[in-house]
Amino acid sequence: MFTGIVEELGEVVAMEPHGDSIRLTVRGPLVTEDAVHGASIAVNGVCLTVVETADGAFTADVMKETLDRSSLGALEVGSKVNLERPLRLSDRLGGHLVQGHVDGVGRILSREAGERWETVTVSVPPRLSRYIVEKGSIAVDGVSLTVVEAGDEHLSVSLIPATLELTTLGRKVPGDPVNLEVDVVAKYVERLTAARPGTGR
Repeated sequence: MFTGIVEELGEVVAMEPHGDSIRLTVRGPLVTEDAVHGASIAVNGVCLTVVETADGAFTADVMKETLDRSSLGALEVGSKVNLERPLRLSDRLGGHLVQGHVDGVGRILSREAGERWETVTVSVPPRLSRYIVEKGSIAVDGVSLTVVEAGDEHLSVSLIPATLELTTLGRKVPGDPVNLEVDVVAKYVERLTAARPGTGR
């Protein structure tokens, strides 16, 4: 479990294809300082399992399911990525509860600059729009954000200077893919309130 508060901007240093999967190596001295084999690290909002660490970098295997559901397959050596270690029970919950289980991929549609902030509009797969509400939470490339506007096929968020400077969202341009994770509470509520066949409820 994560909070969507990015700790470090890492860099992809290697991508090794292994059939329908890849082995990804990312430089991130902060998030690897206490990482061990089997630890979790979120990369652009995708929870990955560390298989080895060395010289301030960590390596993780990315399976076909993850490649199909996220934008990690579009990364290249040199790509910047958002990194976050998992939440400890004693930590403050600065963002919102983020699982690191990406629901779909959107694309940056537009950026509108303010004096010190930007409003960014992102496309949303239609099947996800029902989980997104104005002033609700959304994780975009692993960054916990508040939804400004929720449309049927898009959402907009406002990015403060710290987010623009310290995450990949300050570098994304229209057309770039982003990982989206909706608030898990919305999915559970839908499941629990759905009519059950043969029960009338």
